[in-house]
Amino acid sequence: MLSTHIPRTPRLRGSSAVVAAGLLTLSTACTGTGGDEEVASLTAMDYNLAEPQNGTTATMLDECGEQAGVDIERDAQPRDQLMPRLLQGASQQDLPDLMLVDNPDLPQIAATGALLPLDEAGFDTGGYYPSVLEAGTHEDTLYGIAPGVNGLALFTDTAKLDDAGVDPPQTWDELRDAAAELTEGDTKGLAFSAIGHEEGTWTFEPFLWSNGATLTELDSPEAVEALELWSDLVEEGSVAQSAVNWSQADVNDQFLGDRAAMMVNGSWQLPVLDDEDVGYDVVPLPVPEAGSDPATPMGGEVWAVARNGGEREEKAVEVLQCLLSDDNMRQWAELNAYVPAKEEAAEQLAEDDPQMAPFVESVPSARSRTAELGEDYPDVSTAIADAVQEALAGSASAEEALSRAQQSVPEN
Repeated sequence: MLSTHIPRTPRLRGSSAVVAAGLLTLSTACTGTGGDEEVASLTAMDYNLAEPQNGTTATMLDECGEQAGVDIERDAQPRDQLMPRLLQGASQQDLPDLMLVDNPDLPQIAATGALLPLDEAGFDTGGYYPSVLEAGTHEDTLYGIAPGVNGLALFTDTAKLDDAGVDPPQTWDELRDAAAELTEGDTKGLAFSAIGHEEGTWTFEPFLWSNGATLTELDSPEAVEALELWSDLVEEGSVAQSAVNWSQADVNDQFLGDRAAMMVNGSWQLPVLDDEDVGYDVVPLPVPEAGSDPATPMGGEVWAVARNGGEREEKAVEVLQCLLSDDNMRQWAELNAYVPAKEEAAEQLAEDDPQMAPFVESVPSARSRTAELGEDYPDVSTAIADAVQEALAGSASAEEALSRAQQSVPEN
């Protein structure tokens, strides 16, 4: 995924040429006939600085640019600098032609009016999961499409569960019992990220949503009950209180280090676990009552096109269609341990890789984090993370913490 703090101020991964920090303009070459200009190159921004994503993004942009008859000048930015750069560019009508952003960041850019509606561009959305399209939608208009998505599930240490005679929990009551039974010595029954920014909010949202709560009514009984589940697990000793300091990578380290028998984490951890030769299983997140589906947040990045006019837009859309081709989508999903954005490809992945099956199963009911709040989501996300921290630290009850968080929700 994903998940880091989502700033509210202006914040971009590409091609063989990395443009200088200030370069966001499109190069053109005159045809020499009648003064018309022919597009020779496009610009792109993303935050894929780490390998192998960096090299793969570069290769895909190069190949898709060549197919469209243009060079792609790519600017790969540190993640925390991407949105400030893009929002500044939007305010100056100086955006790159293509940009890859974390899906909850998209509404902030779309709200400026600087993005091209993809429906207007005639983009074919056939075969995509509706939930994937929702993650790229702002105010009923599609502005971005993900090549692949990710989500959360419950990872279990198969040896520890077998030794304890514990089955993977399916409900909240079973999760409480299993976590308590598996807690022994330095090993906690469960680990999750409750860190004080979006990563912690993202991890808590499935419990909030699965209990019928919403991001607009954080002080509802359903929301309070979800947070009480987490705080009870900490108070009972089944989850370490230091979860308030853990990123998802830290949680994975707890699991790998025999300090947690189960963990809530994402599909991107699968390659790490496989490299460590750990005996593990992946199952859907437990839900309040048996038989219901978990409602997980939609993770992953979306490609968007700037409203730069004329042939620039046409060429950018052509490149985008190539980036989202079936072959590139499968390659992107395999590289990142993501679920392909198209249903047919995702179902094939679940057959080929059973460990990905719970993540594939979660996509139809997955939710866009910004669907309820749009560009106000970052502020509310921060308030939720603060509430989780307060409740788990014992400085406030779940009800008190969420009542304060509710004050961040804008009135309709």
